[in-house]
Amino acid sequence: MMTAALTFLLLLAVGVPIAFVILGASTIYFILNPLMASIVAQRMGSALESFPLLAVPFFIVAGAAMARGGIARRLYHLADGLVGHWWGGLAQVAVMNSLFLGAMSGSSNADAAIDARTIAPIMRERGYSNGFASVVSAASGAIAPIMPPSIGLIIYGLLTDTSIGKLFTAGVIPAMLITAALLVTVRIVSKRRGYAPERATRLPGPEIAARAKSAGWALAMPVLLLVGLRGGWFTPTELGAIAALYAFVVGLVIYRGFHWSETYDLLRESARTTANVLFIIAAAAVFSMILALEQAPQKLIAVLLGVSDNKWVVLLVINLLLLVLGTLLEGLALMIILVPVLLEVTRTLGIDPVHFGIVLVFNTTIGSITPPVGTVLFTVCSITKCSIEEFTREALPFLAALVAVLLLLTFVPPLVTVLPNLLY
Repeated sequence: MMTAALTFLLLLAVGVPIAFVILGASTIYFILNPLMASIVAQRMGSALESFPLLAVPFFIVAGAAMARGGIARRLYHLADGLVGHWWGGLAQVAVMNSLFLGAMSGSSNADAAIDARTIAPIMRERGYSNGFASVVSAASGAIAPIMPPSIGLIIYGLLTDTSIGKLFTAGVIPAMLITAALLVTVRIVSKRRGYAPERATRLPGPEIAARAKSAGWALAMPVLLLVGLRGGWFTPTELGAIAALYAFVVGLVIYRGFHWSETYDLLRESARTTANVLFIIAAAAVFSMILALEQAPQKLIAVLLGVSDNKWVVLLVINLLLLVLGTLLEGLALMIILVPVLLEVTRTLGIDPVHFGIVLVFNTTIGSITPPVGTVLFTVCSITKCSIEEFTREALPFLAALVAVLLLLTFVPPLVTVLPNLLY
């Protein structure tokens, strides 16, 4: 085990992609146990033999079609109509736009990248600092993994056998709270720096209604997701297929945002994203087996219960642990590695798995925008050419707001559980 751990740290230190770090360390572990050497390929294959896992590529295709199909532009205009008259108008629009896009992409990286490519350049032209524009793009991406159809929540539901419908429903109120916290933070910072609204007064109601009507097909998608799951009309996998078809038809036929000739590029982009996600899942499944063989869950339970048998204290400790680890490891890989371990802890303490799932996914998302090696941080900074130092300085008030929401969700479970308990 020690050799595998050292391999893990060495590969991580030299900048090897996290999926290969996990797989490399796991392979070393089993090579040193010759009787189990063949288990690596078997475990990777069996980890992907899951029908519900098909929901992941379907929702990725749906997100790509939404981004290309003229939907993002209509959502931007709607967001501008709602909050463009507030302080830091363009940054407010970026946050609100992420709420809408998050209901389609399910990925913080995808959402942040869209804002970094489209809204951040306009913000710089209007006098916003590059660091502020970059941070707003990254921080607002934290909404997407909580808002259905979150890929993170799908994976958590599969790992823990928790209802994905309940998880999707549970994410709605937290997503609204995250949005509100970011809007307030943007207002405070913008007013202090003199980042002006986009216009002096709010748009008249009929104009906002017209923009909402223009984006109506896009706004209908999250409603379709929640109603379809709640009504029991579709499984998550079937719903993913319907969402992909819906997004494709809306983008191609109704909004005409792309042409048939672009279909190949759209599917190729989706296939690459899917391959990245599934490879991480397969590699992490091998690593999870090592944790089981080494009895890591039992040891961690003993350690955490040694700290306290109070579930709130244990949740606080888990949050701190995840925030630190999230700065070093990709959120999805971290979740796949730790969920089997932490699930035993939460069951022992009687913590609702739906509540814990939202807290866990949001926590790892915060880690992804935190220096030194947050994945969303690097995605945005590579697009905007913002330095890590400048990003870090500008990120502090936004990180404080996100952590405050995390603690609120942790210690006030009804904010997460009230909707699923009401509807299921």
